[in-house]
Amino acid sequence: KMAIYQLFLQPIINSLSKTGKAAIVVPTGFIAAQKGIDPKIRQHLIKNKMLAGVVSMPSNIFATTGTNVSILFLDASNTGDVILVDASKLGTKVKDGKNQKTVLSTEEEDRIIDTFNAKETIDDLSVAVSYDDIEAKNYSLSAGQYFEVKIEYVDITPEEFQAKLSGHQSRLRAQFTKTSELEKKIQSQLKGLKL
Repeated sequence: KMAIYQLFLQPIINSLSKTGKAAIVVPTGFIAAQKGIDPKIRQHLIKNKMLAGVVSMPSNIFATTGTNVSILFLDASNTGDVILVDASKLGTKVKDGKNQKTVLSTEEEDRIIDTFNAKETIDDLSVAVSYDDIEAKNYSLSAGQYFEVKIEYVDITPEEFQAKLSGHQSRLRAQFTKTSELEKKIQSQLKGLKL
C-alpha cells in the first residue's frame, strides 16, 4: 500500500548538487497530504529551500490514467519565492481510443510556462509565495490554499432583496415539486419489480 513514487523522490532529492535542478511528476494528493511521509518530504524541501515551484495539471493529462498529477520543480539554489500554478481547469477533453484525456493547447502551455518562469501571480491560476508562507500553511503546495478569496458586496434596496428572495423561493418550490414527482415514480417502479 506504500506509494512507490516516494521511493523515487528521496534519492532524487538527495542526489541534487547545490545548484541541481529536477522535475518530478507526482500524484496531486502528494502536494497537500497531511499524513504519512508526504508532508515530511515537503517539509524537507521547504526547510532546505529546494523548491522552485509546483504545477498542478488537469485531470486525465495522461490518457492511460485518471490520476491527477502535479509536477514538482526542484532547484537546490532557489532562495526566492516558490511559484504554485493551478492549471487543473485548463485544457480540452478529447477521446483517445477507449480513454479520455485532456489536451493543453499551445497557448495554454505557453501561458503555464511564462507564468512559471516569471513567478507571476494571476487570479485563480498562480501565486508566488515565500518559504515562510508555505511553512505557515503546514507545507501545503496546493495553489488554491493561497489564492485570495474575493467577495464583492453590492448594495441593494429592500425591494431588490425581496425580489431576489422570492425568485429563490419559487425555484426551490419547483425543485421540491419535481423531487416529489420523481419519488412517486421511483416508488411506483419499485412496486412493479418482481423476483
